[in-house]
Amino acid sequence: RSRALRLERHRVKRAMAARMARSFALPADYRLGPILAFHRRDAEEVAERVAADAIEKGLVWHGAPALLTIRFRGGSAAATLEVDGGAPRGSRPAFVAMAARMLGLQQDVETFEKRFRRHPQMGAVIARQHGLRVPVAATPFEALAWAVAAQQISLGAAVALRRRLIQACGIRHSRGLLCHPEAPDVAPLAETALRQAGFSTTKAQTLLALARMTVAGDLPLDAWLESLPIDEIVERLAAVRGIGPWTINYALLRGFGWLDGSLHGDIAVQHAVQALLGAPERLGEAQLRQWLAQFSPWRALVAAHLWAARRP
Repeated sequence: RSRALRLERHRVKRAMAARMARSFALPADYRLGPILAFHRRDAEEVAERVAADAIEKGLVWHGAPALLTIRFRGGSAAATLEVDGGAPRGSRPAFVAMAARMLGLQQDVETFEKRFRRHPQMGAVIARQHGLRVPVAATPFEALAWAVAAQQISLGAAVALRRRLIQACGIRHSRGLLCHPEAPDVAPLAETALRQAGFSTTKAQTLLALARMTVAGDLPLDAWLESLPIDEIVERLAAVRGIGPWTINYALLRGFGWLDGSLHGDIAVQHAVQALLGAPERLGEAQLRQWLAQFSPWRALVAAHLWAARRP
């Protein structure tokens, strides 16, 4: 009987480890639409399923396939993480931090809006999108992979490239969704596998370098989530062939929720600012960098507002 009791306790502990849950109160002005839209990018839904009030996302959690579900109801968000085989003990704080980061709950948008609500160009944009928060990827590596895939191609082409990367790694949760790979899943891939998935030679080499540096500890992404040493992150990423300022600042925004990256190299931002200023021609990168500087430390949040304003 005592052995049966021990086995039952072990089973219960494993079940508890396999599923974590946390609810979050949302601000009264929380804008759900941009969060849903970010995770709805791929219409084929190989790794994410998005409804009007819920997100389901496949990801890799400490090496195991996991399913993140976030349900929105009555001013709150309920997040659960189901991990095949069980989650490591002590990983709950990381799960809570990940969900809060993805929801943008740590972003100081209130101070930004108060400071710039009467800005001659951005004031009206901010007023129309009051409460906007930037959707963040589940992990910094996912954001880096997306930033590399999205370099100098259309959104549709980047989504297709991301999908084929997920399919090439083939990590599937027991509930059916494929999981976005992490660095240890990408690092062993041959360059030819990424080329067959549609990556250019440069992008394939860049993504493999990022994955292998992460595995080796040269890009300590999880540790950076805790300390956010921006100068160090920028320096190490800039040393990787195929990584430029746009990729770095976009990855900092989508991977870490850092709101002060200058996305002056973003074509959509350039077009949006040209329209705001009524300029006859698109601003050059130097001009746009100078214009964005007035919004520090929220330069990337300005870019997010401009992206959202152009979205139909």
